[in-house]
Amino acid sequence: MDKLERIGATAILAGVFTWFEMIAVPFLLLILLQVIDYGTGLVAAKYRNETINSYKSFNGISKKICMWLLVIIGGALDWLVAYAAANVGLDLGVSVIVAVIVCAWLMCNEIISILENMIDIGVQMPAFLLKITKHIQSKVEDSAETDDDKEDDDV
Repeated sequence: MDKLERIGATAILAGVFTWFEMIAVPFLLLILLQVIDYGTGLVAAKYRNETINSYKSFNGISKKICMWLLVIIGGALDWLVAYAAANVGLDLGVSVIVAVIVCAWLMCNEIISILENMIDIGVQMPAFLLKITKHIQSKVEDSAETDDDKEDDDV
C-alpha cells in the first residue's frame, strides 16, 4: 500500500468516525466481540459435540448483522428525537444515547456468550467475570427503563 492509499484510507476512516460520533468506538468494539464470539463458538462446538454446518454458520452471521441493524435503529431513534427537540427549540446536549445503550447491551451479550464458550472449551476463569458482565447488562437495561416499564413492574 503506497502513501497515497494510506492517506486515503485514513481520511475515509476519520470521516466514518466523525459521522458516527460517539457510537463509532462502541460499534467497532461490538464487531470485534462478535468476531471473537464467532471464533470461540466454532471451537466450543467441538467440545459440545455439535456439528458445524453452513446453515448454522449463516444463521449466526445473520443474527450478528441484525444486531448491527438494532444499533442503526437506535441511531435512527436518536436522530428522530434530536430532530424533534431541535424543532421545538430544545438543546438535548447528547445526540446518540439510544444507539449507545443498544450497543452496550449487545456488547455485554457478546461477552457473556464468549465467556460461556470459553467455559465449554474448558478454560478456567474466575466466576465473577460472568456475574459482573450480567450485572452490567442488567444495569444497562435499567438505565433504559421507561416510566411505563416501572409501572408494569409494580402491577
